[in-house]
Amino acid sequence: MTALEAVAVHLPHHTVPIEAVGERLGLTPRQLRLFRRFHGLDQLRLDPDGKLPDLLGATVDALTELRGRERDVRFVIHARSMPVAVPYPLNPLHDLLQRYGLGHAQAFTVTHHACAVGLLAVDLAGRLLAGEPDPRALALVLTGEKTFTKDAQVVPETGIFAEGAAACLVSADGEHDRVLSYAVRQRPEFDGRLAEDQDLLARYQREYPDVMVEAIEAALDQAGLDLSDLALLLPHNVNQASWRTIARRIGFPIGKVVLDNVTSVGHSFAADGLINLHTATTRGLLERGDRYLVAAAGIGATFSAMVVEH
Repeated sequence: MTALEAVAVHLPHHTVPIEAVGERLGLTPRQLRLFRRFHGLDQLRLDPDGKLPDLLGATVDALTELRGRERDVRFVIHARSMPVAVPYPLNPLHDLLQRYGLGHAQAFTVTHHACAVGLLAVDLAGRLLAGEPDPRALALVLTGEKTFTKDAQVVPETGIFAEGAAACLVSADGEHDRVLSYAVRQRPEFDGRLAEDQDLLARYQREYPDVMVEAIEAALDQAGLDLSDLALLLPHNVNQASWRTIARRIGFPIGKVVLDNVTSVGHSFAADGLINLHTATTRGLLERGDRYLVAAAGIGATFSAMVVEH
């Protein structure tokens, strides 16, 4: 059974109020009031001087459980929300492998699930490892991206992106955090530029909670569990308002939804689930045997949920 052996997080030290980012992006005062008062955004973690290799390298540095196990890593997967991260022919992922003694591993990027791609990468890592004869084999999943364009920094009327990053060691079998299910719901009719198509944006916002609930319920059904069996729900950090709506709709206590990082970190592309898992474990919010659900949505649109046993 796919297991999350270890998770590490890197949050840039530089914090920026959303108003400063909004001014640079040309957001109106009304839009900023919406983000702060309704969506619950406050500040973002950004690294204005760093580049993508710095961000990913910092997550590997923080993953102390990798030390001495580099030769066991068979696959390195960068879960990337944006189709393009750096100009050709730069390849920071492969440069990173040489730097950390991982040059022997097969490395690639997985994308096209947008901000839900982190869960896809974990599932894919488990599937790849299932075919490895060595029980010690590992996969390294990396998440983290730079906010290098306006499209990479804001979702209209929904959220503003940050630059938090996370790394996860995955095994094909283990006793740590075992994946019980993974469900995906895709709605390609919402693929388009939301900033320029107000009708598309309105339909996406209207149907978003229902489709997210579908994915959550599908993951619970696969795991043979009910909402009452969950100790926590770990959301993606797009905003607080959407998760309060979803929690009310499914009857899940909002106090069991880890929303703190929405305010203090911001929405960090595909890294949110791992960042929130790190928060939950370091704060002692999970006990051995607890089941929790990680949920994420990506523009395009993909809605994913994964149930895990701690």
